[in-house]
Amino acid sequence: MRRYDWLREIRRLDPERDFLRIYRITATHEFPWDITRALELALYRTYAVPSIGRLLAETAELTDRTQKRYDDTALLLDAVVEHGFDGDDGRTAIRRINQMHRSYQISNEDMRYVLCTFVVVPKRWLDEYGWRRLSEHEMRAMAAYYRSLGRHMGITELPQTYEDFERCLDDYERAHFGWDEGGRRVSDATLDLMAGWYGPLAPVVRGASMALLDDPLLAAFRYDPPKPAVRKAVRTALKLRAKAVRLLPPRRTPHYARQNPEIKGYPNGFCVADLGTFPAPRRAGGCPVPHTEGPAAS
Repeated sequence: MRRYDWLREIRRLDPERDFLRIYRITATHEFPWDITRALELALYRTYAVPSIGRLLAETAELTDRTQKRYDDTALLLDAVVEHGFDGDDGRTAIRRINQMHRSYQISNEDMRYVLCTFVVVPKRWLDEYGWRRLSEHEMRAMAAYYRSLGRHMGITELPQTYEDFERCLDDYERAHFGWDEGGRRVSDATLDLMAGWYGPLAPVVRGASMALLDDPLLAAFRYDPPKPAVRKAVRTALKLRAKAVRLLPPRRTPHYARQNPEIKGYPNGFCVADLGTFPAPRRAGGCPVPHTEGPAAS
């Protein structure tokens, strides 16, 4: 395979009909590391909306059980990418997501905003730090994929195009970003988790993570702005990485989020039906055969 063969295949597909295939290629062949980082940043942005950050702090899932919440979120979203909306694990993942959300009073507007971050933040990340930019086909397919996910989650008044998602995100952040003590606690816990993955380098990684936050985010959490030299160094390093990745051969086999070393809570495998929280009493059952192709087995 040559470096742009996957992009050539994407351009042969219909982004409205083949959106799952296109998004799967983009996320698991072309940009697995970048999409992971971008989705982390996408979810992180939502904490700056006080109604979201406050609720997450009240549940204590992201402050007391940060690694588990990170793992479960990544694995549930990943199951839909890997198995599709009609596959057993894909349907189970969506059902678990909906069960958890129904346990709390979450507005349609907040849910739609979170969905918008999954579309807009990865595109903007790749514009800055990807080894290539997303094609028009990929942008259309990404919008179609998340429209479908939104419908399965019962979200109404969904954006239709990438531009609609982007406009919705920017308008919502301008209107709703702001300080909340709970949101700040969730932000601190998330930054500490990600930095902690790197052991003695944790302070450096935390500083690098802060350097990737834009001014509205920093203001919402009341963080001191990073020094310009630190920002420049971090962003330059990511752009140099992109140039190096561009020289690599294309990935022949998909890389899913369940294979990421950051997923640490399920060394013996997992069942999609058991992921997440269960605020209401559970019925007996679950998955008889756990997934074992996580980081411990890869």
